[in-house]
Amino acid sequence: MIRINCYLPIHNYESAAGLISELQTNAVIQNIYLPEETATKAGGKARSFLYEGFGSTSWVKALKETLASADYAVLLTKSTTLSLGQFSIERMVSVAEAINAAKVYSDYYEIKEGQLSAHPVIDYQEGSLRDDFNFGPLVLYRTNALRKAIDKMTMDFDSAGLYYLRLKMSQQGAFVRIPEFLYTIDETDLRKSGQKLFDYVDPKNRSVQIEMEQAVTEHLKDVGAWLAPESGMLEFDNSAFGQKASVVIPVRNREKTIADAIESVLAQKTSFAFNLIIVDNHSTDKTSEIIRSYAEKDKRIVHIIPGQNDLGIGGCWNLAVHDARCGMFAVQLDSDDIYKDENTLQKIVEVFEQEKCAMVVGTYQLVNFKLEEIPPGIIDHREWTPDNGKNNALRINGLGAPRAFYTPVLRDVKIPNVSYGEDYAVGLAISRDYSIGRIYENLYLCRRWDDNSDAALDIVKVNAHNTYKDRIRTIELKARQRKNA
Repeated sequence: MIRINCYLPIHNYESAAGLISELQTNAVIQNIYLPEETATKAGGKARSFLYEGFGSTSWVKALKETLASADYAVLLTKSTTLSLGQFSIERMVSVAEAINAAKVYSDYYEIKEGQLSAHPVIDYQEGSLRDDFNFGPLVLYRTNALRKAIDKMTMDFDSAGLYYLRLKMSQQGAFVRIPEFLYTIDETDLRKSGQKLFDYVDPKNRSVQIEMEQAVTEHLKDVGAWLAPESGMLEFDNSAFGQKASVVIPVRNREKTIADAIESVLAQKTSFAFNLIIVDNHSTDKTSEIIRSYAEKDKRIVHIIPGQNDLGIGGCWNLAVHDARCGMFAVQLDSDDIYKDENTLQKIVEVFEQEKCAMVVGTYQLVNFKLEEIPPGIIDHREWTPDNGKNNALRINGLGAPRAFYTPVLRDVKIPNVSYGEDYAVGLAISRDYSIGRIYENLYLCRRWDDNSDAALDIVKVNAHNTYKDRIRTIELKARQRKNA
C-alpha cells in the first residue's frame, strides 16, 4: 500500500482541526508532521516537527530525515486554512503513479472576503524559473526524487530553500498539474494584480533575492544554460543614420497622458540630434488629434499610423525601428509615462558610447497619476549585475525601464508582436549574445493608475501573461543550451 507523510506548518490547531481529522482517518496517510503544540493536541498519526526556519535549506534537509518509509510527501507551503476535496490526495497520487511524476499540483478554490472563487494555476515549463511560480499551497512530491534532489543541494539558504529544492526537483522528473480543483483555501492577500507586480524588487527583499539568484545560477549551470559575461564591444555605424537617437512611443487611446509624454521628450537637452517617433495604433479618442497638433509645430515629431490593424505594442515598435527615419539608438517611452528630467536621453546615449553595448536599461520611479511617488518607489533592478545579469534575468519578471537599443541589433532580433512581455522577450534575446548597460540613477517616472493594462487583472489574464513569459523563458533556455553545446 502507498504510504504518505504530510507536512503542515499550522500553529493553530483549531484552524486545521477538520483537515487533521480527515488525514487521521485516511489509510494512506502514515504520519502528519506538525508544530509541537499542534501535534500534541492532534494525537494519533500526528508527529512533532520543528517548523522554525521553514523554507530554509536546513529545514528541507531535516525533512529528508523523516522520509525513509514514505512513498510520497504532501507539503502545505504556507499556513492557511485548507479543506480537501473528494479523494484529492488519492487523485494526486494516482496521477503521480500513472506517469512517474516527481511533483504533482492542482488548481484550487479560494475564499476571498467570504466569496468562493476558482483559482486555476498553469502548467510548469522548463523555463518556469521565476521564484514566484504558483503551484498552489498544496503539493505532492515523490520521495525517491525528493531525496535525490535534497542530496544535490550544496548551498545553504535562509529563505530560498524551497525554491532551491524546486529547481533540483525539476532535474529529477516531470512537474504535473492536474487541471481539477482539488482543495479550498482562505486567501488573505487581497491586493490587485498591479499591486503585486513589484514584490520581487522591493528593497526589503534584497537579501532574499541574492539567495534566489545563487540558486538559479547553479541550476542553469546544471542544465547547461548558464552564460559567461559578454566582453566584446560593438562598433557603431554613425554614417548610416540621420539622427543619433529616436524616442519611440507606441500609443492607443491615451488622450489623458500623451501630451505629457511628448513634452517630456521635446524638453530633452542633448549634444546630438534626435527625433520622436510616435506610432499611433488607430486611436479612437483625441490622441491622434493631440499628436498632430504637436507634429505641426515641431518637425522632430514623426507621426506614424500603421497600415495594418493587427499590431500589438511590439509590432508598433518594429514599425518605428524599421522606419528610415529611426536614429542609431531607439529609446523607449510609454505613452502614459514621462522622463524624469531633460537629461535622460543624453545620459542613455552616453552609456551606449562609453560601453559600446547593444542595449541600455535605466531606473524608474513608480508614481500615481499626479506624479506622486507610490510604493515601492524606485525600481532599480539591482539584481542585474554585469557578471551575472543575463542569467538572473531568467528568474525575474522584467529588466527595467527606460529601455534603449542599438537600432541595427533591434532590427535583427525584432520584437514579438504582442502587448505584454515583448520588452522582456527582446531583452532576453539580446542578452544572449550582447552586453547590456545599466543606469542605476532614476531616469523615468512610471505612472500606475486605473487605466494601466495590468492594474487589476483577473486570474485568467494573469495566468495567460505568466504562461507567455514562461514560454519566452523556455525558448531562451533552449537557445542558451544550444549556444553552449
